[in-house]
Amino acid sequence: MGTCCDWLTSLLPALEKCPPHPSLTPAEPRLRELAIAWRAGFFQEIHARFNRGEPNEDIDITHRRVLDRLLEANGIGLDTWNESVRDKLVRQWHIQTPWPDVLPALRQLREDGRWFLIVLANGTARLQLDIAQSSGLPFHTLFSSELLGLTKPDPAIYRKAMDLVRVPPEDCVMLASHLYDLAAAKSVGMCTIYIHRDTEDTDTEIVDLKGEHSYVDFYFDGRGTKQDSDQEVGLLAAAEHLIKTELRSN
Repeated sequence: MGTCCDWLTSLLPALEKCPPHPSLTPAEPRLRELAIAWRAGFFQEIHARFNRGEPNEDIDITHRRVLDRLLEANGIGLDTWNESVRDKLVRQWHIQTPWPDVLPALRQLREDGRWFLIVLANGTARLQLDIAQSSGLPFHTLFSSELLGLTKPDPAIYRKAMDLVRVPPEDCVMLASHLYDLAAAKSVGMCTIYIHRDTEDTDTEIVDLKGEHSYVDFYFDGRGTKQDSDQEVGLLAAAEHLIKTELRSN
């Protein structure tokens, strides 16, 4: 979610089908704000658990807890958005639409023949299967935090993933729209590529990736304003860069 899939566009239709409530009026901006707050709350939860040294939690449980907290803050009780409504919203995170640059990029990398396309993400194996199936993303394999028994950004999860596929760090690229992810990947020797998305790292000003964020080897802009241009952007531009050059950082 975020790097390859547009979770916000995927989630909003489900929110729009929920019963109306005065605290969510006007609906379009308020539901968008709710979705963004839900996503931010999820990240806060998983990072807090990681910092406390707690084990992985089923992502559906985390999403539900954050949703309940947000709805309570907005005065929306179970009499308005009942268990069925809330369960459907949590389930919607499993159904994702890819960004327009993603499918052609992944197909190019598969056709190039030199790459294993692997998901390494926090969450459950079932979440990854559902997202891959609903989005049509052609990955070779999926590694979840649940499956590996570790949580990003623990450096151990990146090392374990590389060990499983028998590929050394210098031949691996971590491509993500989350700076914390790239910082951890760089610490274990991986090449790093940042894909800038409208929905991710919204609380971070991306200015000098060679200064404060020196753990970013390559940057590609995949934001909405770029998606409409004639130039290749985002993951598609990154894929073409990788195909044309040797796999090594700057």
